[in-house]
Amino acid sequence: MHPILFTVPFTDFPITTFGLMVVLGFMAASHVFVKINLRYLGDEQEWRPRLEALPMWLLAGVILGARLMYVIVEMGQGTAVGQRFIDNPMRILYIHEGGLVMYGGAFGAMIAGWLGTRRHKLPFIQCLDIGLLCGFLGLAIGRIGCLLVGDDFGSVVPAHLAHLPFPITLQIPEVLPVGSLFGEENAGKILWATQPWMSVNGLLLFGVGHWLLRRRRYVGQLSLQLLSLYSISRYTIESFRGDSIRGLWFKGSISTSQLISCVLFTVCVGLLIWHRCRAQEHPRSPDMSGDEA
Repeated sequence: MHPILFTVPFTDFPITTFGLMVVLGFMAASHVFVKINLRYLGDEQEWRPRLEALPMWLLAGVILGARLMYVIVEMGQGTAVGQRFIDNPMRILYIHEGGLVMYGGAFGAMIAGWLGTRRHKLPFIQCLDIGLLCGFLGLAIGRIGCLLVGDDFGSVVPAHLAHLPFPITLQIPEVLPVGSLFGEENAGKILWATQPWMSVNGLLLFGVGHWLLRRRRYVGQLSLQLLSLYSISRYTIESFRGDSIRGLWFKGSISTSQLISCVLFTVCVGLLIWHRCRAQEHPRSPDMSGDEA
């Protein structure tokens, strides 16, 4: 509900609460990523500098991947937003206006992470397990920014359920602040509080992931488990979303994220079943080639 913190002096460039929460989420996730990995990789003096260099690779991958998928979806659907990108390609760089797709960010981070682990001689699959785990902590914090800026809002709550309290539902102010992405059409309405749901979902996956990490049988198992669980929860939450910015397909029956969730769930569960009889591996001895999964 508070989209803009302040405007940079002598310019019209806004510093948004969304940007602040994304930065805080990234810092928290990066700190925990290094801390957990050091438990498995051993000598801190040897591994800490390499691990601390990797988050910047991941950040670049997240931003580029998330923005690229958003642009592709909008242009592919022929929307007004997509047409603006065609008319003025520089708008692709205007990330502060909103328009990031989480799945695109995840895939971008995986690609950048693979390049970063090769550059700094880190075990890729081990870092993928811990990176996804910590990524959900960062996601939980970053999604608070979605609430503050009005992005990723829910659909209108049916009248007979409008009495449900926050954080199940969200009362939108009659007068929206400057920079709000809720849209004037939602002013004064009661929406499903999908942004807090996604924050809670991130915290739950972070907690469950910690429990699973201590019980994984092989490096890479945690990544498959977390992605499977996220596919289910994300598909469910998407059903309550009300913004069209996420991309709708097949006459509006399914969103981009739901479509990806279906494919990702099928692939991850299939790989978990395929590896169900895989021999126990010692988690403190990750294969440095990064090809163990």
